[in-house]
Amino acid sequence: MKTEVSHEAEEYLEAIYRLQRKREVAKTTELANELNVVPGSVTNTIQHLKKHGLVKHKPYRGIMLTAKGEKIALKILRRHRLAERLLTDILEAEWVSIHEDACKLEHALTREVTRLLDKKLGYPKFCPHGNPIPTENGEIEQEEDCLPLAEADVNVSCVVARIIDEKREKLLVLSVKRIMPGVRVHVVERKPFGIVLNVAGKKCILDYDIASSVLVRNVRNGNYAWQKKAVA
Repeated sequence: MKTEVSHEAEEYLEAIYRLQRKREVAKTTELANELNVVPGSVTNTIQHLKKHGLVKHKPYRGIMLTAKGEKIALKILRRHRLAERLLTDILEAEWVSIHEDACKLEHALTREVTRLLDKKLGYPKFCPHGNPIPTENGEIEQEEDCLPLAEADVNVSCVVARIIDEKREKLLVLSVKRIMPGVRVHVVERKPFGIVLNVAGKKCILDYDIASSVLVRNVRNGNYAWQKKAVA
C-alpha cells in the first residue's frame, strides 16, 4: 500500500536524510534549525512520521529514517536536485539562490515529469552544488576521498567537490570568494577565526563554519598523503 506523504512531511524526511548523512542521526534542535521551525512543532511531526513507520526516534539520541522513510527521502532529493538543474541549466538562475525555489518546485514534480526533466537535462549525475542526484531506483553516487575544507592541512591544494549546506546566505559568501564545485583552492594558513585560502591568485578568509560545509578532494603534490575520511 502506497504511503501518502504531505509536503511538510516530505520536507522533514529530506532534512533528516541530509543531517543523517553528516552525523548518522538527526537531532531535534538541528532539524528545527534546518527547517526554520520551533522545536515543539518538530516533536509533533516526528511522532506523526514515526506512527507511519518512516522514522525511528530515541529520546536524547536522535532521529533516523527507516528503510521506508529513506526510500521516500531519496525520491524527494532526486526531484529537488533535478529542479535545481532545471533552474540553472535551462532557466539560467544563479546557483546561489536556487535551493529555496527548488524546495517549492520539488513537490509539484510528478514521477513522469521527473523522468522527462531528467531526459531533457541529459541525465545529470550532480546538482549545481556538486551533490549526487539519486537515480530513479534510489541509487546514489558517493564522492570518495573527500573531507571538509575546514580540516584540510596547510600548504595543500584542493579541488572543491561538493557544498553540502545549500542555504543562500552561505552560498553567497562562497560565491563572492569564487569558491564553487570544480574550483581549485590552496590552503595558506589556519587562524583561530578562519582558514586563509588562495583562490585564483587572490587570498581570502573563510570562517570554519562555512568551510566545514565545503567538501574537497586533493590535488596530489609531492609526498603529501591525503587524509581519508568517509563523507557521504
